[in-house]
Amino acid sequence: MSMRGSRSEKVKRIFTQFDANRDGGLNRDEMAALVVAVNPRVKFSDEQINAILDEVFRTYNEFIDTDKGLTFDGLLRTYDDGAGDVDRDFDALGLELLNLEENKLGSIQSEASSSSIAVDERAMDTQKKQRTAAWAVSPNHGIVFDDTWKIVDDLEVLVKRLKAKQAKDGKLRGGDNNNNNNFDMYSDAGWSRELGPSAELSEKRVFWEESSHDYSVFVKELGVLRSRADGARSREEAFDGHMAIGRVLYEHQLFKEALVSFKRACELQPVDVRPHFRAGNCSYALGNYKGAKEEFLLALESAEAAGHQWSYLLPQIYVNLGIALEGEGMVLSACEYYREAAILCPTHFRALKLLGSALFGVGEYRAAVKALEEAIFMKPDYADAHCDLASALHGMGEDERAIEVFQKAIDLKPGHVDALYNLGGLYMDLGRFQRASEMYTRVLAVWPNHWRAQLNKAVSLLGAGETDEAKKALKEALKMTNRVELHDAIFHLKQLQKRKAKGNGGADGEGAFIIVELPKFKTVGDKTTLRQDLADALQIRTFQRITRLSRCDVELLKKELNDNDVPVSYSGGGVPQKSIRKPNLEEILWRLLNFLKPETFQGSIKAINEKILSVLDEAGSGRVDLGLFFAVLAPMCSGTPEKRKRIAFDALLWRPVNEGDGSRIKKTDAVGYIKLLRAIYIPSQGISEMLEVHGEADSTLVTFNEFVVMFDDRDWGFGVMSTLLKLEAGDRNRHGKHVCSVCRYPIIGSRFKEMKSHFGLCNQCYSEGKVPPSLKQDDYKFKEYGSEAEAMKDKCACFNMPSHKDS
Repeated sequence: MSMRGSRSEKVKRIFTQFDANRDGGLNRDEMAALVVAVNPRVKFSDEQINAILDEVFRTYNEFIDTDKGLTFDGLLRTYDDGAGDVDRDFDALGLELLNLEENKLGSIQSEASSSSIAVDERAMDTQKKQRTAAWAVSPNHGIVFDDTWKIVDDLEVLVKRLKAKQAKDGKLRGGDNNNNNNFDMYSDAGWSRELGPSAELSEKRVFWEESSHDYSVFVKELGVLRSRADGARSREEAFDGHMAIGRVLYEHQLFKEALVSFKRACELQPVDVRPHFRAGNCSYALGNYKGAKEEFLLALESAEAAGHQWSYLLPQIYVNLGIALEGEGMVLSACEYYREAAILCPTHFRALKLLGSALFGVGEYRAAVKALEEAIFMKPDYADAHCDLASALHGMGEDERAIEVFQKAIDLKPGHVDALYNLGGLYMDLGRFQRASEMYTRVLAVWPNHWRAQLNKAVSLLGAGETDEAKKALKEALKMTNRVELHDAIFHLKQLQKRKAKGNGGADGEGAFIIVELPKFKTVGDKTTLRQDLADALQIRTFQRITRLSRCDVELLKKELNDNDVPVSYSGGGVPQKSIRKPNLEEILWRLLNFLKPETFQGSIKAINEKILSVLDEAGSGRVDLGLFFAVLAPMCSGTPEKRKRIAFDALLWRPVNEGDGSRIKKTDAVGYIKLLRAIYIPSQGISEMLEVHGEADSTLVTFNEFVVMFDDRDWGFGVMSTLLKLEAGDRNRHGKHVCSVCRYPIIGSRFKEMKSHFGLCNQCYSEGKVPPSLKQDDYKFKEYGSEAEAMKDKCACFNMPSHKDS
């Protein structure tokens, strides 16, 4: 509580420090001096300073005194809105707080008063300020009625009693770095320490024992206080009471009970922004992202309807709404709200950081880098922003710069788990295994039960040639979890050791191999998949797995087409189309993939955005042709091949360019679609073909059967789909004890047997043309076995063949 009370005092000291002429306002020169002083490491140009001042004086116009400049309340509001970090600025200026009592007394004595009664009233107000949090006395968010103060005092007593009892019984648990809680993930309005993530609060997260007798007694006594609030003389006073109860409960992290109070306040004043906003914060803290989103949307609706009254709160509503949407996995939608917050408040460094992180999450690395660099420019010590910037740079291939930025994040916060873990992954990608193992060791020092870090440490040690240490690390990982990845890694390690013992291992412990040219890979029998076809199909299958589209019934696409009444618009070339914005498309995908967890859905959206939307929205308009999108998606969904092709055809038929004939589409549209399909899913062949589509003016119409012939063409259509279907049906098949002769992993999927040397390859190694160097030949002939049953049947057939002597 003392932290909350000292916040306004810190702002007051900063204000006094730069109010050079002591007129009670900060003019442009004084504000400029403040901006420069609190950012000692930033070299501002005159244009930058003027732009910042213009934005401040425009945004906080209601707090501008024409003759004096920005008032103290205005400066306090800028900090409340996240334009700066009070604690960071206070420390940067080297200021110290005056004794609280002396400071209050001085402020009272400095004011002229002709009435001893007025002095006594101010003294009473001072005592109120001292006994509760700073929010209670703020002009827009504080306590209005005297009876509410009494309720707050009684509630504080109840909370302290509960805390003492649970602490005594050992039931009160504090958070630590190993807890995955939501408390440090969102911003708050007016009454939070800052808009940025509060490390102090997240590390001190309190977990109350709600099943205890003490807690039940507390809830019962809390009900009495709520009844007192309900029994107030007016609706406004009852609202004031429930809001104050909710605020106190929230301060003590009693989120479940705080939510009840804020909900009651919503009932009393449904169009007031504040209870909806705070109910949203409580819901998010409780992990109820959907509930949080709904409350923030109601807060946004009320704020926009109220005009200028709550305009200062809009950026924070947008930010929190975006975070709630991210909690549901809706990253594209979150980006929209973060952008709105940054537009309304350009100095909102956290909105820019969140925007950059969300853009990184959907694979838009360049835009992410730009937003994150702006956030760091405003807040150079923002460790989280440095971490995400480094990840985005790694995504763009700027690895050396990424290492520097990761290191900067670690310098700012030595225990930053994400920065340490991701830097370890980057070192692994670069083959610097020793450095990678050091990073994972540091992660485990902060988070001892981080099994992924333990597994990656084992892999990096294996890459560094430290086999014994790798085995120890794997055993430690097994103590933490029993996941199948660990068992596969242990089996792989054993295979490599066996191979090394025979003298046939690579220098780093990996199996050695050579890559053979494509023409030297020949197939035996019609059923053996061509190497290039398998390589293309494996990439598509990987996309299916990441997006989970193979678990989405293709018939649902048809339902979405029928249910969506999208108005016709015109593209830049004047072509009619039914297009929608990306966030709206994300909502459709959420319905199609509603069986996914939020974090898995985020990965799905990223893959779809990178592979499909980046091609469909090449101009960057933010809109996508819905019919074309569904046609591209249909071959990836579950269902018979005929159904997938039928839905793709129907999606093309739904487009405005094909209206007029209920059963045929334009041939040019079909050709363009197939070339688009190849450009997206077989990029090694597609882009040049896309360019050929433009300029064709063939008005011929094609039926569904003619479309299928075009689709199945192996040279010009999407014939790779037959190979994809084979992977879908059997890429989980195991082949007993057979391991790949190159990678030494158990063979899963098809087994490709070389008919002369009798070695076997897995799908991946066969598609990449890898063979053991000890078995080098002029050419290789492979036969594919989908299962061990096929291999056994083939073996038996060979035994039953008549010999040459018999003839």
